[in-house]
Amino acid sequence: MSTHDQNDIANPLDPESSLATDTRADATERLVHPQQDPKDEDSAVTRAEKVERHGASADFEESRAKRVKLEAEPEHKGSRQHDRQKGVAPIKPEFLIYPPGSRGDIHTTAANDDAAESAAHKVPDDRDRSKKDKAKGQNTNRNFGSSRDEIGLCQSRANRPEFSPQECRFGEKCKFEHDLRKYLKDWKREDLSTFAGVCPTWSLKGKCDSGWKCRFAASHSEERTIEDGRKELVLLEKTPDSDSVEPVSTDGLLNEISTQGKIDLTKRKVKTPKADQFSQWIEKLGQLNDSHDGPQNESQPDGSNTITEGKEKETTKHDNRARYVEPPFLPSEKRKIYFGPETPVLAPLTTQGNLAFRRLCISHGAQVTYSEMAMSIPLLQGQKSEWALMRAHPSEAVPPKYSGKYPVVEGYDNRKDSKFGAQIAASKPWQALKATEVLGKYCSQLRVIDLNCGCPIDLVYRAGAGSALLDRGSKLENIVRGMNAVSGEIPITVKIRMGTKDNRPTAEKLIDRLIYGGQTSYEHDLGSCGTAAITLHGRSRQQRYTRNADWGYISECAALIKRYHENEDEVADTAREPDPRSQPNGGKVYFLGNGDCYSHTSYQDSLSSSGVDAVMLARGALIKPWLFEEIEKGQYLDKSASERLGLVEQYVRYGLETWGSDEMGVGLTRRFLLEWLSFAYRYVPVGILEYLPPSLQDRPPAWRGRNELETLLGSGNYKDWIKIRYENAKARVRDAANGTSSEMFLGPAHKDFKFEPKHKSNSYEIEAEG
Repeated sequence: MSTHDQNDIANPLDPESSLATDTRADATERLVHPQQDPKDEDSAVTRAEKVERHGASADFEESRAKRVKLEAEPEHKGSRQHDRQKGVAPIKPEFLIYPPGSRGDIHTTAANDDAAESAAHKVPDDRDRSKKDKAKGQNTNRNFGSSRDEIGLCQSRANRPEFSPQECRFGEKCKFEHDLRKYLKDWKREDLSTFAGVCPTWSLKGKCDSGWKCRFAASHSEERTIEDGRKELVLLEKTPDSDSVEPVSTDGLLNEISTQGKIDLTKRKVKTPKADQFSQWIEKLGQLNDSHDGPQNESQPDGSNTITEGKEKETTKHDNRARYVEPPFLPSEKRKIYFGPETPVLAPLTTQGNLAFRRLCISHGAQVTYSEMAMSIPLLQGQKSEWALMRAHPSEAVPPKYSGKYPVVEGYDNRKDSKFGAQIAASKPWQALKATEVLGKYCSQLRVIDLNCGCPIDLVYRAGAGSALLDRGSKLENIVRGMNAVSGEIPITVKIRMGTKDNRPTAEKLIDRLIYGGQTSYEHDLGSCGTAAITLHGRSRQQRYTRNADWGYISECAALIKRYHENEDEVADTAREPDPRSQPNGGKVYFLGNGDCYSHTSYQDSLSSSGVDAVMLARGALIKPWLFEEIEKGQYLDKSASERLGLVEQYVRYGLETWGSDEMGVGLTRRFLLEWLSFAYRYVPVGILEYLPPSLQDRPPAWRGRNELETLLGSGNYKDWIKIRYENAKARVRDAANGTSSEMFLGPAHKDFKFEPKHKSNSYEIEAEG
């Protein structure tokens, strides 16, 4: 549910307002009268809805005559399932703020998932060149402010005892503070009192890498008296908690590239000999393709050029065969992988698919994960931000689940498998090949390298990457063939969409080309380009995220791949039979479907009716990360508000471990938490729905939860998010007898911190509190 700020109207959801939690009497009353009609004044969100719809007068009330009329209306007879309104979440009447059919029954604004991905797709129009329209829906100017110390502590002092600092190479010219006590007193913000004032990273690992910069530094430091009588500030280390939920890894994060490695990439000192050789071969192959059609002869009145044209084409064909050069080398043998019903896949998610969120999903049953989409050129330039996307947690190095009920390819060893794969985007073969080779060099823990051919973002599309490759089948084949040749033992996979235009699907032709190769591959006996798995999103680029995904078309493509596997010997002649060395998984190409999976029932329906090997989850996992757990258990999980708030706490802990617990790390954790909450608030608890299964495309009317915390978690109003994070961050309603307990997660925001969500309908700026 969503509420919007009114510029001229006081918003009743002021962060300073009190959020009284349920008392024991309130809980008892709900147990005795569970179906009581909710009163508008009981919910802060309800008051905001009234202000939004009826102006400053919060005393609006429907006429008695209208209430009597509504109460007197007879119930509809027949099947209740037929009463379900398309596109509207079927919330039980007792949880609706406004009665169905009343004046207040106005559906909340739907979140714009096109805007959430990035700039909205718009067909170019020369008549419309206004700057205002050009900027609409774009996120290139999102500004998050900054979260930094007023004057930072020099890194030579950050992790050292007060009297034993390292030597600063900048000396007196250093712009950072060298006096530790002055930094702690004047330049560093006060320590946080969240998590009982104990640093989550230090508590888990026994050491905090943020050192004195940590916003919890008091929990792992002390002042000691040394031999000469002086008092020295020192950092403490301890044995990691033995009762921690997750196993503690002493190796830290995986796929970490060294600073020297990034410098070498920036200075172009890193050689990519395989990519260079294969790129040159692809370029020569392209020249042969350009000359394949031969010269175009002008038509003669008597038609005498027909025979000549045929002879020239035949001659050109023979000349091309004579000039053709074999690839410089063949692909290496690849690791075998597996996708099956027991391996639900978390999709590559821009911004939201960070390491902290992937860990959250893994803790609830995600079996395969991917990095956020990384652009090839920044990777080759050694950009820190792009290489940070490749970092993986040790939990992602664990093999995915394998039940043994379903067939696997010969030679598959589950013990050597892992969860985490990288996804890249490129517009030219040499970019993809070079990026693949350096990833194989610097990232030791990659399950697969996936090529993005489905990103609909305008900026990516216009550069020739992402979904632009859907219309360039020959280029796509060459890119995948080259990546397969230079990736070593890492398999190559592809993610595509149905096509670029509505009602013009091209995925079947692309799949055929990726499995068997195109015309040139046929003529030169090159065989398959070597993709190990294909994921199809059941929408076109033009469609983006509107309307339902076309699982009927996904089913047709799955049937096509199934026929290829069943009739391979009959369909393919001996001349076209692929070389086994170019066939990962022994020729088995896994096929995954993607789009609108939001429950365990839709997951099972997709597997059984569409014939895919596995299903990839995207927005469904963002809205409810426990979707993987529902799939594993085969049942709906009605998570309570306190359980869902526990996920927020879990995310914060993971975020502080990932980005650090210093001022900058807390700011990043805060930002990415809000990015996730911009999706998570859209969850409507299954316990208040009239009909199941829930639909990802349904939008709820104004509703209230079963308690105030549930109402706040379902609010799209940013002030409610502030209340969740700052004032009521751990209001766990354990039961009526135990009451509640409260503590904050991240404390007040930095004075310069700003946040603008991708959903433009919910744009706002975080105001610092204190």
